[in-house]
Amino acid sequence: MTPPSQPFMHPITGVVCEPEACTEDAVRASLIEVARSMQRLGINHGSAGNVSVRWHRGAADGMLITPSALPYEQCGVDDIVWVSIAAAQGTAAPQVDGVRRPSSEWRFHHDLYASRADAQAVVHTHAPHCTALACLPQIQQQGIPAFHYMVAAAGGRDIRCAPYATFGTQSLSDHVLAALTDRRACLLAHHGMIALGGALDFALALAVEVEWLARTYALALQLGTPAVLSDAEMDRVLDRFTRYRPDPLDDLLADEPDAYGRSAVPS
Repeated sequence: MTPPSQPFMHPITGVVCEPEACTEDAVRASLIEVARSMQRLGINHGSAGNVSVRWHRGAADGMLITPSALPYEQCGVDDIVWVSIAAAQGTAAPQVDGVRRPSSEWRFHHDLYASRADAQAVVHTHAPHCTALACLPQIQQQGIPAFHYMVAAAGGRDIRCAPYATFGTQSLSDHVLAALTDRRACLLAHHGMIALGGALDFALALAVEVEWLARTYALALQLGTPAVLSDAEMDRVLDRFTRYRPDPLDDLLADEPDAYGRSAVPS
């Protein structure tokens, strides 16, 4: 595959790079390294969870995603799977190119990319504290409230919890899309969590942040009923976040995307 001819934002790091630094094999290798890092960071274990990045082939919109049921330590560049992205979720089965099957959760990755321009990378983990909270009826109904201002990192005044559905199903994908409306992260009832971003490193950092918030909220619940910040204060925090730590894609979304679906870097 021929890489882009102009500098663009690297799908893993979010850093502007030259074309030769971003071949598909290089992105595949970086994707594996990020997947392996989830266990070192304490937000995943074994072959649980999955990660993907948006990756176009010529005019074909698509994604690169980790394979099904293969421990990341055993994963090589040829094991990463490319899946085409249809214009909308629930359409005909996508094209799949790979020696292995894509992750069993490919549907919500696919549907997020199909429906959201800001989704350039998706991280799904079985982070222990997120998963533990997502088993509680209170959390399933109300999510993680604004007990700490960093809840705003997920994009809103709270962190929602998507209702339970069997893994790998369209029902779960539909719940995920609803829970992530105007958000960049959510919990999954009896399952785990999801974070998305303009590059995989940023989605991974958000996943780590949400797991810290889940752990801290779980500790606070053991001490009593945590106080919650007001909507007005969270609105102020959200406004400051847009200037303090924007997603790397935010300033580029208005630009015309190139053939790879990524906005060109302004000269």
